[in-house]
Amino acid sequence: MIAHLPMYDVLANRAAHRRLWQAMQDHLPDAPDLTPPSENLMVDWLSPELYMSQTCGLPYRAALHGQVQLIATPDNQISNCPPGYYCSVLLARKGATPNLAANDFTLAYNEPLSQSGWAAPQSIGLTGAKRLQTGGHAASARAVLQGQADLASVDALTWHFLTRDWDKASRLEICATTPATPTLPYITALGENAAALRVALRQAILSIGPKDRQTLQIFDLIEISAETYLQFSLPPAP
Repeated sequence: MIAHLPMYDVLANRAAHRRLWQAMQDHLPDAPDLTPPSENLMVDWLSPELYMSQTCGLPYRAALHGQVQLIATPDNQISNCPPGYYCSVLLARKGATPNLAANDFTLAYNEPLSQSGWAAPQSIGLTGAKRLQTGGHAASARAVLQGQADLASVDALTWHFLTRDWDKASRLEICATTPATPTLPYITALGENAAALRVALRQAILSIGPKDRQTLQIFDLIEISAETYLQFSLPPAP
């Protein structure tokens, strides 16, 4: 079975992630141990062996809808977003914010199949005259700091973790914020019991204690329908 929590699995979060999964196993004794993610997460997400993982809204509506079940969506308590929603922040070097209206800048984004890295800036017209694909949100922020790009689109939760863990984050500033969209849902294969996983995951979140919830920025689960995810259009490719 495939079971992993690949999103936001930064070093400072890993012990809390393990405790969250142990709490899941306490509530569901048949739950497998966590497994390493494949290099291609889409392969894992589409596998009939998928017990649980977390995906992004864009791959869900582009490829996974109808192929997996939604379990629930975490409430990360993102500022100025409804429960279960998040947004992206557009980061620039302090004192070097590009002219956003002119759209004459290099945009760093993690990958084309990312709601927060690619679709979100497109939704407000920030396409960039040039684009730099970095492979990860933290890499996008570093690209801006190093002068390889002028602007990075990073989801608000990643930015929270960067400001917590990265001593150079203070050299960047937010110059724009995108509209809120449903955050990254937990998913399971079509043959699994999504309702049982939802109950166990909520119990696990509530049982790990406030310190781990604060570390992970996961405070509860929200049920957001597939239709809500699907109402957002697919962005053009870079």
